[in-house]
Amino acid sequence: MGNKSSIDASVDKRRTFAIISHPDAGKTTITEQLLLFGGIVRQAGTVKAKKSGNFAKSDWMEIEKKRGISVTSSVMQFDYGGKRINILDTPGHQDFSEDTYRTLMAVDSAVMVIDAAKGIEPQTKKLFQICKMRGIPIFTFMNKLDRDSRDPMELISQLEDVLGIEGYPMNWPVGSGKILRGLYDRYNRRVELYRPEDKNKPYLPLDEDGNLLEPSKLEEDNVYRDAKESMDLIAEAGNPFDAEKIRNGEQTPVFFGSALVNFGVKTFLDAYLKFAPKPGEHETENEVDLKPDDKQFTGFVFKIQANMNPKHRDRIAFVRVCSGEFEKGMDVTLQRNQKKLRLSNVTEFMADTRENVENAVAGDIIGLYDTGNFQIGDTIYAGKREVKFTKLPQFTPELFMKVSAKNVMKQKSFHKGIKQLVQEGAVQLYTAYTTGDYILGAVGQLQFEVFQFRMQNEYNSEVVMEPMGKKTARWIDPEQLDEKMSSSRNILVKDGHGDPLFLFENSFAERWFKEKYPDVKLTSKL
Repeated sequence: MGNKSSIDASVDKRRTFAIISHPDAGKTTITEQLLLFGGIVRQAGTVKAKKSGNFAKSDWMEIEKKRGISVTSSVMQFDYGGKRINILDTPGHQDFSEDTYRTLMAVDSAVMVIDAAKGIEPQTKKLFQICKMRGIPIFTFMNKLDRDSRDPMELISQLEDVLGIEGYPMNWPVGSGKILRGLYDRYNRRVELYRPEDKNKPYLPLDEDGNLLEPSKLEEDNVYRDAKESMDLIAEAGNPFDAEKIRNGEQTPVFFGSALVNFGVKTFLDAYLKFAPKPGEHETENEVDLKPDDKQFTGFVFKIQANMNPKHRDRIAFVRVCSGEFEKGMDVTLQRNQKKLRLSNVTEFMADTRENVENAVAGDIIGLYDTGNFQIGDTIYAGKREVKFTKLPQFTPELFMKVSAKNVMKQKSFHKGIKQLVQEGAVQLYTAYTTGDYILGAVGQLQFEVFQFRMQNEYNSEVVMEPMGKKTARWIDPEQLDEKMSSSRNILVKDGHGDPLFLFENSFAERWFKEKYPDVKLTSKL
């Protein structure tokens, strides 16, 4: 084991965050720019380049390339500014919010990307609530300033009105779209020029009072004057900067810029690293929160992904390291079944490239090659003291589909595919109580499409899917169950653990059932 102080020093350098946004707000583009600063990609292919095959590093799955959206969370790690950064890219599409919720349990802060022309959109609001629930610090990047944007005052007040979080502008746009001149940077006391005449002078310094230190044509520009007036007003009447509130997720530092043209992104990253928290403690069911400097190695599985490498048909369990130090070849206990495992084949991520990892500390994300041992939410730990982290959020599906293999001769690959994709947690598997037919449940339609696509592409299994529409899932105590209770309006099925539940057609069917069987207790989640 490394000595205590060297582990502490390593943990202090870690910054682990997720990027959250509504689809199309520019999340993939900003991820690329950050990787550019980390020296990971040599050029940023704009998202438009998806058509030409120059895809973003973080969208590695075939269907993502075809559709130009992120539906899985990728992990990217790089060094920048003396820090080791772990970025967890999250699916922007709402049908995959469950994956995102779990990813948010594995980070110490979040970066919220907002399209400055559209403001806060529904999906952003949903994901924000999860961050708020966990009290994790949020940093906001108002993107797409190279296009005509909303009034920045309106965007800041929207943060407070819609999300209930104070906004503290670290900089302010000087125009947008065709009249974008730059950023009035109150934090660094400078004006960052959008297209400087002299490439070696991208900034104009400001004095203590926020005035330009040297004469410039900008002073005569009405767009600049408006921005300066707004900044003066905010300095007088706006929220004061409060590091404590930022740490508690009650205030968000706001940065403006454009990821597509790489303007304002570096300014954002430098400030983010100054204020973002290092790895924090994690709640356990033993009522003792585990601190990152605890010597015992612990971690939890927040995601399982099959076939990251289609050539090898592998499965990776993503683990957030919570304490201690991981060392290659170490023995751990899987808390759920007390199984002993040796962690010899472990990887760290750079989107579509992976390197074997020798050691990792709190804040890092490691990938364990999985032969079917792990489930989402599993705790692993070294040593004798048992640790169990609190449960990850689970969601009851609302949409259901019957699924069967098109070719009866290919049952083997059909069963293998279903088993592996269900373990990833994006779709849930139910079986009809009497016939044993397979039924899939999901939060959104896109999950079914991705499932069908991957069954065909990765398991060479064509599936037939029959929509059952929206249903309400309600579990029943096996002791109270009588199979005669089932009807076409409340279909009796078993979940992945073999527990019985009804899929009700609608709230009327559920009410009717409750009136008919008043003593039967139905629950929305086990």
